Amino acid sequence: MNIVVCIKQVPETTEVRVDPETNALIREGIKGIVNPFDENAIEAALQLREAHGGKVTVVSMGPPQAEEALRHALAMGADEAILLTDAGFRGSDTLATSYALAAAVKKIGDVDLVLCGKQAIDGDTGQVGPGMAERLGFPQVTFTIELEIADGKLRARRVLDDLFEVIEVKLPAVVTVVKQINEPRLPGMRNVLKAKRAEITKWTAADLEADPTQVGFDGSPTQVLKVWPPQKRSSGQLLEGEPDEVAERLAGIIKELNIAPR
Repeated sequence: MNIVVCIKQVPETTEVRVDPETNALIREGIKGIVNPFDENAIEAALQLREAHGGKVTVVSMGPPQAEEALRHALAMGADEAILLTDAGFRGSDTLATSYALAAAVKKIGDVDLVLCGKQAIDGDTGQVGPGMAERLGFPQVTFTIELEIADGKLRARRVLDDLFEVIEVKLPAVVTVVKQINEPRLPGMRNVLKAKRAEITKWTAADLEADPTQVGFDGSPTQVLKVWPPQKRSSGQLLEGEPDEVAERLAGIIKELNIAPR
């Protein structure tokens, strides 16, 4: 099988900075990690390769420092890594990102399966995987907790709000996975050292033959008007005592603060 895993490098800290002119996150100089959901996607791909043979290619779009995330994927066991990096990609929203990643999948060619984490922890939209499926013309399965492949078909178990759904689609397909699907393996020291020396392929917008109006700020209809950190809340008040006494005091506080439901 030829499996592509799309991953993202996200800030390790919540203390992020924002460009005051573009309202985009400033990622330079911020320590990054592999988006946790994407680690599960990598692990799912490696398990499928172990069961069916083939190749796992990991793709990420970002600044040069996103190489770190790709090297982590290589250390886990991925066969190849590709970084989409270009000044023209800066400011891409989920629509523009799905366009660039889909173009990369087309350039790789003969892909049987595309795996993604269900969402990125810095954006929480869950839109890139489905957006890629639409652009590629592949069936999609989201929120996958189990998957298996046989006879050119993918059978997946999805997590919904109050039930599970089992769905079967023909390959090639795009699948997004949840954290409960597996436990990502820890890279061994030998693989870590090997990944440090590995060559990472870099593709620009020109390499993808991407329409410049479809990527970056120009290709992003989502416009961020303002970004600001939430106000820090003061510490709460602990009420102690017998249940009846605590309930009476709590009712008095609610009444005093005028926050009772109307």
